[in-house]
Amino acid sequence: MKQRILFVDDEPNILKGLQRSLRPLRKIWDMTFVDSGEAALDILEKKEFHVIISDMRMPEMDGGQLLRQVQERWPTMVRIILSGHSDQELIMKSVKSAHQYLSKPCEKQTLINAVNRACSLKALMNKKNLQLVISGIDTMPILPSLYSRVMKELRSPEASTAGIGEIIAQDVGMTAKVLQLVNSSFFGMPRHVASPSEAVVLLGIDVVKTLILSIEVFSEYRERTLSIIPVSKVYEHCVRTGVIAKQIARMEKKSKEAQDNAMIAGILHDLGRLLLAENFPEDYKAVMDHIKRTQCQIHEAEAEVLGVTHAEIGGYLLSLWGLPDDIVEGVVYHHHPAACIAEDFSICGVIHVANLMERHERIQPGGWETLPGLDNRYMAKQGLVDRIPMWRDRVRSTM
Repeated sequence: MKQRILFVDDEPNILKGLQRSLRPLRKIWDMTFVDSGEAALDILEKKEFHVIISDMRMPEMDGGQLLRQVQERWPTMVRIILSGHSDQELIMKSVKSAHQYLSKPCEKQTLINAVNRACSLKALMNKKNLQLVISGIDTMPILPSLYSRVMKELRSPEASTAGIGEIIAQDVGMTAKVLQLVNSSFFGMPRHVASPSEAVVLLGIDVVKTLILSIEVFSEYRERTLSIIPVSKVYEHCVRTGVIAKQIARMEKKSKEAQDNAMIAGILHDLGRLLLAENFPEDYKAVMDHIKRTQCQIHEAEAEVLGVTHAEIGGYLLSLWGLPDDIVEGVVYHHHPAACIAEDFSICGVIHVANLMERHERIQPGGWETLPGLDNRYMAKQGLVDRIPMWRDRVRSTM
């Protein structure tokens, strides 16, 4: 089925240029071009679209206002802002409603890649109610203790980027959102940024203050969620998995970027679990009850009860947000690395091992020799089974 894309821009020359450059894609994209937010809302009432790409600065209704309405009325639609670097104040107002931000002028291939990637994992979301909620997420839940700390730090006259970055790096939700923003082409960073602390430095304290204090992108977990899953322990597991993943990637002589991305994928690999528990408390309580009855794995219980796993949920959202492919793949396939199309020992394999190593080292520190749950066929195919003891010993020496 063709992807139906709606382009919105009040400049006729921009629309004509888009129509011209994207004409070769007519076989795979069904494209519509309109010149105002009002015209976009009118056509959305009559026809279903998968993606909307809007200019930011438009008269009467700007792109942020348009996408907020789209989010409320058609939440499963992928929402992309296309704007100039001078529109930072307006862009910040669209942080809660836009999935991605592309800067003008935008290369054709960049635009094509953004659309294709944002739509690529939608097939995994086989339940409409999950699509509705996950696509419509505009705030990220964070631990109450970390929320209090970051609020206090931001309000302090001595607030520092190092202090704020250190707090954000401990929180799964804040890490995901800050990396989404800093790696968007709107901010024009010359390279990929994988460290939350570095992201805070590059964005600046004022932007982070706007995110947290003015726009209120983050919110505390509800008491109900905290009663369903041990959120603090999930956070600790995620951060430790990220550290182990980076160590394994370094031992396997991966590039600096791959090591950083392995750490981020490790930190974010259970993001979907947190979002499911926060947004579907009744359903996720049923998942936890199923685990108690059957002693099955968490992702198996999720598939049985919800028809989708936390790995797929997390990967879907990160893909919508435009995070790098290897991070998305690391999250999506961390239970089943063989399902990833990558032929080498990619980040999904690294996260698969790191996730299991962290869990077993926590449960039985210094006392495990094998990794139950390990995809042995995948590891044998990669020729890495014999390296696990070396990874284990190195991890033990640093934990």
